[in-house]
Amino acid sequence: MATSDSPILHAVRSTLGGQPRVVLAVSGGLDSMSLLDAASRVVDSNKLVIATFDHGTGKAAREAVCLVQSRAASLGLVCESARANGRLRSEAELRRARWDFLRRVALRFGAVVATAHTADDHLETVLMRIMRGAGARGLAGLYAPGGPLRPFLEITRAQLDTYARDRRLQFVNDPSNDSSLFFRNRVRHDLLPALRRVRPELTTDLVRISAAAAAWRSDVDAFVAAHIPVRGSSASRSFEVALPALSRMSNAELSVVWPAIAAKFGLTLDRRGIARLCVFTTGGRVGSRIQLSGGWTAVRSRDGVTISASSDLAPPEPPVRINPSRQTVWGAWSFRPRSEVDLDARWSSRLPSDAVLIVRAWEPGDRM
Repeated sequence: MATSDSPILHAVRSTLGGQPRVVLAVSGGLDSMSLLDAASRVVDSNKLVIATFDHGTGKAAREAVCLVQSRAASLGLVCESARANGRLRSEAELRRARWDFLRRVALRFGAVVATAHTADDHLETVLMRIMRGAGARGLAGLYAPGGPLRPFLEITRAQLDTYARDRRLQFVNDPSNDSSLFFRNRVRHDLLPALRRVRPELTTDLVRISAAAAAWRSDVDAFVAAHIPVRGSSASRSFEVALPALSRMSNAELSVVWPAIAAKFGLTLDRRGIARLCVFTTGGRVGSRIQLSGGWTAVRSRDGVTISASSDLAPPEPPVRINPSRQTVWGAWSFRPRSEVDLDARWSSRLPSDAVLIVRAWEPGDRM
C-alpha cells in the first residue's frame, strides 16, 4: 500500500500544500484520479476544487465525468463540470476548450490550476515539438516557467499505475487515448518505444535538452523584464513596446525577445509571425500595421509598436469538408475548384482531388 512517505504523496504535498486554493483538473483517467486521491489525503479539503470537462467525444467521456463527480462528492469536495458545445475534432480544439473551462473555474475561485501531467507526458511533448521544428522556447516543454502546477512532473506513468492499483482506484480509459488519429498517441504508443529501443538513453537526452531550454527561456524572460519597457495588461489584450529598447537589436535578437514579450499577454507567435514582426519593428512606416496570428494586430508608431487583439473578432467557424466538385463556403471564405491555377484568386494552390480536404481556423504551428 502507498504510505505517507510515498513519492506520489510527497510530490503532491510539496507542490500543492502551500497554495491558498487549487483547482484540480481531473479527467477521470488513471493519472488524474491518482492526483485527486493523493490531494484528498495530504491537502486541506477546503483548499480543493475539482474541475472535470466532457469533451463530447462519446460514452467514455460521459462516464468519466460521472465518475469524477461521484468521487468528489464522496470526499466532500466541490466539483465543477461542463460539456463542450459542438463536436471537437483536433487535439488543439480539445485542449483549447478544456483550458477555457479550467481558467474560468480558477478565476471564479481565485485559485491556481493543477494538472496530472507526468514525466512521460513531458517527454512526449518535447519530442513532438522537436518534430515540429520548435525553437529553444518550445523545447522547454512542460518545464517552462509559469502555467499550471504539475506535481507529477518527476513521476512516471508506471509509478501512478502502481499507486492506483495499491489504492484500488476507479478510473475510465477513454478509447480516444489509444486512437492513432491523434499525433500524441502515435508518439506515445509507436514512435517513442521504437526510438528507445534504438537509443536507450533517449529519455536522458530529452530531459537534458528540455532543462537547458527551460533555463534559457527563464534567462530571456528575465532580460525582457529588466530591459524592455512594455505598457499594457493582459486584461486589456493590448500592449505597447518602446522602440528605443528594440531599435539596436538585430533580427536574430528580436526573434528571441518578441516571443517572450508576446507570451506575457497570451499571444503565441509562430515562425512566420515572428519573422514579420522583426522586419516590421525595424523597417515599418509610422502608422502602418500588420496582422498576426489569432486576430492580433501590430501598429507602428513613432516611438513604439502596439499590439492588440481584435475586440470584435468573431469566434472561429467549425471545420468543414471541402467539396472538390463545387464551391465550398466557410465563414467569409469561399473555395472553388479549378483545373488550372487561378491567377485572379486571392490564393491558389494545387491540392490532391482524391484526398479529404478540411478547412479550419488557424492553429499554432500551422504552415503553408
